[in-house]
Amino acid sequence: MTNAVLDLAFDVSRATEENIDLIESVVKQTALLAINARIEATRAGTAGNAFGVVARELSDVASEIGRISNTLRQSIRGNISKLESVGSKLNLEFRGTRYTDLALNAIEIIDRNLYERSCDVRWWATDSAVVQVAEDPSPEAVDYGCERLATILRSYTVYLDLWVADASGRVIATGRRSKYLKAIGSDVSGEDWFKRAMQTRTGDDFVACDIVHAKLLHDAPVATYSTAIRTGGQGNGRRIGALGIFFDWGPQADAVVRGVGLTPEERAGTKVMIVDSKSNIIANSHQDRRQTTFQLAHDGRKSGYYVEGNRLIAFALTPGYETYQGLGWYGVIDSPIGS
Repeated sequence: MTNAVLDLAFDVSRATEENIDLIESVVKQTALLAINARIEATRAGTAGNAFGVVARELSDVASEIGRISNTLRQSIRGNISKLESVGSKLNLEFRGTRYTDLALNAIEIIDRNLYERSCDVRWWATDSAVVQVAEDPSPEAVDYGCERLATILRSYTVYLDLWVADASGRVIATGRRSKYLKAIGSDVSGEDWFKRAMQTRTGDDFVACDIVHAKLLHDAPVATYSTAIRTGGQGNGRRIGALGIFFDWGPQADAVVRGVGLTPEERAGTKVMIVDSKSNIIANSHQDRRQTTFQLAHDGRKSGYYVEGNRLIAFALTPGYETYQGLGWYGVIDSPIGS
C-alpha cells in the first residue's frame, strides 16, 4: 500500500513537471510574440499605439503566468518531497513491523517443534526397553534396547539417532548402530547433554542444548535433548543412565527459514536467520557458509527492527512454548532497504 502511495506521488510529480514545462514553453512563445508586436507597433508610429498597449499587456500577462508557474513548480516539488519522505517512512515502518512478525513466527515454529522434542525424551526415558538396558546392559538387553530405539526412529524421522548411556557415560545402546559405528562404547561423560541429564532432579526435567556438530554422527548439526533414565522408569527413581536424542537440525531448520512468507521480490535479497544466544547463525535461508555469526543490535528488546546502513534488520526473541523455555535464540530477517 505504501509503495503504491509513493508510486502515485512520483507519477503526480512527473505529470506536474511536464505540464508546467508546457506552460513555460507557451509563456516563452507568448513573450517573444509580445516583443515582436511591440517592435511592429513602434514601426507603425501613431497608428500602432493601441496595438503597442496590447503588446505590453500581453507581455505583462506572460510574465505573470511565468511567475505563477515557477511558484507552482516550487510548491509542488516541496510537497512531493514531503510526501515522498512520509511515504518512505511509512513504508519502512510497515516493512519493519511485518518482518518482525515474520521473525517471531519463524522462531515460534522452532519453539513448538523443539517443545515436542522435550516431550519425546521424557517419554522414551521411561520405555521399559530403555530402562532395562540401563539397569542391566546384558547382550540380550542391549540388542532389545537397540531394536526398540530403531523402531522409534522409523516412526520419528526427524532424529539422526537415539543413545542410551550408562551412569559412567558409556554409550551402551543406539538406534542406528549399523550407520554410526563408533557410537556404541564411546565415552560421553564429558558431553554437556550427559552431564546435565545426570543432574536432573525428576523425570519431569529435561536438558535442551544449543546446536553443535556431532562428530560421531558424521559431524551433522544436531539439537540434542536429554534426561536421566531412572530405576523402574519412575519419576523419582535413582538415576542409572541418560537418554540423549539427536534432532536432525539442518533440514528441519532450513524448511522453517525458507518457508517464511516473503514475496519473490523480497526473497531475492533477504536473509532469514536463526541466531543463537552467542550470536552464531544456526540457520540461514541463503545458506551462506562464509557468514557464521550475526551481531544483533537488539538493545535489550525482545522484538523490533532497526536500520543498519542500507539494511533493515527485524528480530524476535524466542518466547518458548509450554515447558520449553527456549535458549535465547532470535528469529532475524535482514533485508535491503530498497527491496
